[in-house]
Amino acid sequence: MHPPPTSAAQTPSPSPSAPPPSPRPRRTRRLGPGRTAALLTVAAGLLTALVAARWGPLIAFDRTVAEGLHRPAVAEPGLTRANRLLTDWIWDPWAMRLLTAVAVVAVWLRGERLLALWVAAASALGAAVSQGLKWAVGRERPQWPDPVDSAHFAAYPSGHAMTATVTCGLLLWLMWRHGVGRWPWRAAVAVAAVSVAGVGITRLWLGVHWSSDVLGGWLLGGALVTLSIALFRRVTLSREP
Repeated sequence: MHPPPTSAAQTPSPSPSAPPPSPRPRRTRRLGPGRTAALLTVAAGLLTALVAARWGPLIAFDRTVAEGLHRPAVAEPGLTRANRLLTDWIWDPWAMRLLTAVAVVAVWLRGERLLALWVAAASALGAAVSQGLKWAVGRERPQWPDPVDSAHFAAYPSGHAMTATVTCGLLLWLMWRHGVGRWPWRAAVAVAAVSVAGVGITRLWLGVHWSSDVLGGWLLGGALVTLSIALFRRVTLSREP
């Protein structure tokens, strides 16, 4: 005799397996504007100390770079004229400050009075820090028997490099706050990068700055922008009910 078929009710159902535990999200520590400002401030302070102390290896490196660029600057007058045009008109500190002033007016007309005043104050502070450090450090500019350009006052930091960094950084911050589209944002970042790097190159090509002057301007400008952003966020958060 065959055993009676087992009914569906009597068929043991396999026990459902427990779902695998979901992986715990990994915590990533973002380098926010506050930490970025701290790192850039430390780097700028260290470089300023080395420049003020006239540290031998740094001075030798600056001299090597300056001499290596001065020879082609003398030999290529057409390229040198192009660099003078860029540094005197396109990336001139007053041209950069004019862009900031236009942005400040636009933000003010939108009703964001605190933000407009904040950007204006950051730009003014950048100019004050640049001139104050020039006076305090008192570094001489490169001297050439056959100069291709001239500049006045002290060398460190490069006012052109610092002003371009502050201006481009603040304008990018304003664009980011107002949610510009992807392609305008990418275009603005590209223009800012070319401007900040380009103004430093023109100052070195024309032989009016040492390489550490330009680096100092970049670091100080970046520190001021990121510190301004971090402080603005803290102030606006404290004002919320």
